[in-house]
Amino acid sequence: MLTKYTDINNNFYELFDRNTGLYIRSGVLESGNDTGIDPFMRDFPSLIDVGVMGNCAHGMYGYCQKTGTQCYQSGLSIIKENMSLNNFRNVVDQCTGKVFQFALGGRGDVDQHENCEEILTYSKKNGIVPNFTTSGFNLTNNIVSMLKEYVGAVAVSWYRSEYTNRAINMLVNAGVKTNIHYILGTNTIKEAILRLENDSFPEGINAVIFLLHKPMGLGTTDNILTSSNVYIQRFYDLIDKNRYPFKLGFDSCSCSGIINFTKNIDFISTDYCESARYSCYIDAQMNMISYRYVESKRW
Repeated sequence: MLTKYTDINNNFYELFDRNTGLYIRSGVLESGNDTGIDPFMRDFPSLIDVGVMGNCAHGMYGYCQKTGTQCYQSGLSIIKENMSLNNFRNVVDQCTGKVFQFALGGRGDVDQHENCEEILTYSKKNGIVPNFTTSGFNLTNNIVSMLKEYVGAVAVSWYRSEYTNRAINMLVNAGVKTNIHYILGTNTIKEAILRLENDSFPEGINAVIFLLHKPMGLGTTDNILTSSNVYIQRFYDLIDKNRYPFKLGFDSCSCSGIINFTKNIDFISTDYCESARYSCYIDAQMNMISYRYVESKRW
């Protein structure tokens, strides 16, 4: 089902397929013709990160620390109320007809929100595809059935735990489009290389999305991956081969790595950080922040 949005102010249009997630953006139009020039900005975000979660049971119980995860949302120490259903509906009402997708998240697993089903239902009913990331902690068959009905895709954070694998298997077996979000830093790049070399990511997943470690929240600077890391070229050589049964994706912060360390990637499939020109973030307390830390691209 293709949806078209025309940005009259900035002279371009977009097409989005709600069933497949295919997104196409035209160049700047002049007299109805595509000039091939990338539009600088959009008059309203096409995608919004909506942080409906204000607290995280996974973090509060210390499970993040046990897996070595450094939560950028400081879920271990910051506890706030989740976004109310009325506030979420308010956001949806203002975005209907303008926004294609919500990336639902915040400080915790969206599937544990007290109004999760109502949130997903209201979003989809108003033509906005809901997607989100989960740790898989406390995921149940009833929740998975609900996700199958409403979401475009679910990303499972790679926490290297029993419940990580259990969640992935549950989602894949239910037919939910399932991605893995893998934080790439100095402490994880060797594992990423070994898993790519040995094809040891779980079967049936749609994609592995590599997200650069960022020193935010509980994230420490010693895990920042730089171009001088001895494993960088080996990692990107494996990406270049692209021989995997799943798709590969990166956040926009990884563009410099793709450009400098790969040879076979079509750069048309990449997009640099758009610095809030096409998206934004809204937290559980309804504060809108004009940045977006992740822009996943797949090929």
